[in-house]
Amino acid sequence: MIDPTHPVRIVNQVIDSLDLDLLIKKFKEGGCSSYHPRLLLKLLVYGYLSNQYSSRKIEQATKQNIHFMWLSAMSYPDHNTINRFSSDRLKGVLRE
Repeated sequence: MIDPTHPVRIVNQVIDSLDLDLLIKKFKEGGCSSYHPRLLLKLLVYGYLSNQYSSRKIEQATKQNIHFMWLSAMSYPDHNTINRFSSDRLKGVLRE
């Protein structure tokens, strides 16, 4: 249902090709299961590309927009998870 040349596929392909070891190391092992950093990064990048800067709007899009649904593999991180990821986990990692 999604065109092969749609930007969401490009975001998915580019993020999948990145080495995210520094970002993944910021996540603790154990505890309750969390969303993979790669998935959250994809949602943020595609959200920003789509002029969706609010974590609440990105959360809503994962439930209503087919492109976000496809990118998140039908998982629905809440706005707090998205916000913590963008403000805490990405801090200092993207530049490297």
